[in-house]
Formats: sequence, C-alpha cells, structure tokens
Amino acid sequence: MNAALVIIFATMLLSIFLGIRAKKGKDMDLEQWSVGGRGFGSILVFVLMAGEIYTTFTFLGGSGWAYSKGGPTYYIISYGALAYIMSYFLLPKIWRYAKDNRLVSQSDFFVSKYKSPYLGILVSLVGFVAMIPYFVLQLKGLGIIVSEASYGHISPTVAIWIGIVVVTVYVMVSGIHGSAWTAVAKDILILGVVLFLGIYLPHHYYGGIQPMFEAIDSAKAGFLSLPDSGQSSSWFVTTVLLTALGFYMWPHTFGSIYSSQGEKAFRKNAIFMPLYQLVLLFVFFVGFAAILQVPTLTGADTDLALLRLSIQTFDPWVVGIIGAAGILTALVPGSMILMAAATLLAKNVYKVLKPSATDKQVTSMARYLVPVVALISVFVTFKGGGTLVALLLMGYSLVTQLFPTLLFSLMKNNFVTKAGAFAGISTGVATVAFVTISGSTVGTIFPFLPQAIQDFNVGIIALIINLIVLTVVSLLTRPVEVLKTNSKQV
Repeated sequence: MNAALVIIFATMLLSIFLGIRAKKGKDMDLEQWSVGGRGFGSILVFVLMAGEIYTTFTFLGGSGWAYSKGGPTYYIISYGALAYIMSYFLLPKIWRYAKDNRLVSQSDFFVSKYKSPYLGILVSLVGFVAMIPYFVLQLKGLGIIVSEASYGHISPTVAIWIGIVVVTVYVMVSGIHGSAWTAVAKDILILGVVLFLGIYLPHHYYGGIQPMFEAIDSAKAGFLSLPDSGQSSSWFVTTVLLTALGFYMWPHTFGSIYSSQGEKAFRKNAIFMPLYQLVLLFVFFVGFAAILQVPTLTGADTDLALLRLSIQTFDPWVVGIIGAAGILTALVPGSMILMAAATLLAKNVYKVLKPSATDKQVTSMARYLVPVVALISVFVTFKGGGTLVALLLMGYSLVTQLFPTLLFSLMKNNFVTKAGAFAGISTGVATVAFVTISGSTVGTIFPFLPQAIQDFNVGIIALIINLIVLTVVSLLTRPVEVLKTNSKQV
C-alpha cells in the first residue's frame, strides 16, 4: 500500500470519527439532527454555506472546464459572488421567519407561506430530483479522486461504495453536526491544497501565471476568451444569472440557513464570502497549467486534469494529501444532500400522506431514508454519464424554478396564490425536463432567433415561462381565494 492510499483511508476514518463524535451529548430529534438545534455560530454557518463552493465540482469540474472550455469557465467564479451579495438581503428574512415558525426543511417554508402541504410535496420532489444529479456529481468525483490518487489500485466503483458507506454512517448518527465538524477540516485542507497547486504548478511548468497564459494563448489562440457562439457572452450572462438565483434554492443549502444562532451571521458572512470565492481562481490555474502538460484528455476525462498533472508532478504522499482534500469535498456536501433529501421526504411527503405520524416516527423515517437515497444515487451514478459541470447545471435549472415563488413570498404584499405557485413551479420544471430529455437548446427550438438569444441558458427560458404562468394563474385564482376567505369570515 503506497503513501497516497494510507493518507486517503486515514481521511475517511477521520470523517467517521468526527461525524460520530459530533453527536455526543445531543438528543437527536429532527430539529437537532437536521438544523443543529439552530445553535451554530458565524464560523460554522460560514463553513457550511461558503464552504459549499468547494465540492468535487470545483475541485475537479472547475479545473476540468478550465482545461477543456477556457474562457467560459469564469462563470463559476461570477455566480457565487453575486449570490453572496443577494444573501445579505435574503437570508436574514428567511432565517427570521423559519425561527418564528419552527421550520426544519426547505419545503416547510413554502408550506407555511402558502398554507399548502401539497405545494410542500411538489417542492420536496423538485428538490429531491435536483439533488440526485448533485449527489451523483459528488460520488463520481469521489470515484475519480480515489482511483487516480491510489494510482489505479482502487477502482472508481469500489471507491464510490466505500465513500457512500462512510457518509451514510455519520449522517444517520449525527446529522448536520457531523457535516459541520467535517466541513471545518475540509475547508482548512482544501484551501491549503488549492492555493499550493494554483501557485506552484504554473511556476513549475511555465515560470509564472502570466507566462502560462501567454503559452496557452500562443498554442490555442482565442481559447481564453468567450466564443462568438455557443458558450458566448449571452450564455455566460444567463448562466451566471440562473445559478446565482438558484444558489440558495438547493434544499441542503436552504436548510443550513436555519442552523444559525442569529441573522447577523449572514450579514457578516456576506461581506467576506465574495472574497473567499477568489480562491477558485487557483483551481482554474491548475486546469490551465494542465492544457499543455497533459494534452490528451477528452470528453468526461477532462475532469482528470488536476489529478493527472499532480500525479505527473509530485511524490505519492503529496498526491495522497491532494486526494484527501478531494475526498472531503465529496463527503461534506454529500452528507448535507443526503440529510436534506431524507428530511424532505420524511417531513414533507411521508408526514403529509400519513398525518397521524408522530414527530418521533418522522425523525426515524428521515434516518431510515438516508441509506435509501444513498442507494438510489449510487444506481444513477453507475448508469449516468456526462461531465461534473453538466450534472450541476442540470440540477441548477431545476432548483432555480423555486426562486420566483420564494422571492414573492418575502414581500409584504404577495400576490402569488398557492395555485399560481404550484402552476409556475410545475411548468418551469416540465420545461427543464423536456429540454434535458430531448437534448434541446434555445437554438434548436427557435432557430430563427438572433444568435445571442439562441445561446441563452435554457434554464432561463424555463424560468421566464415559470414566471409568466405563475403570474397569470395567480391573477386568475386570487379573486376566488379572496371570496372564499370573506365567506368564511361572514
């Protein structure tokens, strides 16, 4: 067993230890298990929410896109910064309402605002379906990292099964507490690794960051800028908008809002989190450095750029540390996704369909659903394909359909009815499903439109359709609901 494998397995064992240790002294009811009893301070809220940008998506997908796509990669650094600015205004309102109404899941928020448990079921199902490709992304990344960092001694399949067992164990035992403790270790390690690689590799192979870009531009003219069509400037703008609006719509991210002790933590974090986003540049630098040094990667293999260049450059013990950081980028968000998915299904689907279920039964059901969701995700992982970035963008197109209904609910005079919310979300999700299954783009659906519009991210088109349907149905159903309310009062 080489040094890399020893470090990788030690990291997995550390994750299990931290996860189980986090439970000590806590009565794990659903509130404690899923939102930490609303007792996390600014630092833990920071690592849970800001640390969400450092998943296998950024560790492998970000460097892979820099390697294969060039200029369009910078959308990744743009949408997070925009979302963090929005968080200054949005998250305190969400937290305050959730605390006052003792909410524990994302769907609880929609149920409470629109007085419709069936809207909660819809939101739960949308969140669940969106989180599956996000979790698959983490599992694919985990398999790649362990297989590559072990120099092929462990297959991706075996690595995925080991990882799913590790994350399932500590989620079932300690819920969000285990995720928070492991997230602290992850952020410390990943920051060190990313900064080191992003600085060292360009200097080692090119003599600096500027010479690296000059060499790439000389070898592949125009690669570092946005193309005139396809992933053009209009694609860039609409993709940044889509992902920024959907950033906090992920059920596991939304649920982590509830874990804070107070709303001031969000405003403090909003000041620093855009700066934290700059660290992603160093991930891109690694991908760019690999272009001329590992030139044969194509298709989904471009996600291997960071690891292949690291293996080519460093001794096994250094590769082991890089692999350990990568594993934590899969386990932490993976654990949050598992917990959020199980909570949604237990609290907002099972409880609605079986109203007689006690709080204890709902809590037990949430825990029992963790391995079920894990197995579904493993099945999809082995059956699915595509690059890590493509998987994430598909999930974003789905969860962003929840944003208009959420935004209007935060306004003092919300004109949206539960029928309008239901219709808007359903239509938006159906549009995303259609274009995903058919492989359509705006250009293939409307080939007569100008090229700039053809390049729009199709998720934005679904969002526009969602908004139109939401508005029309709400205006048509609002008088009916007002009349019913008045008749009840009489």
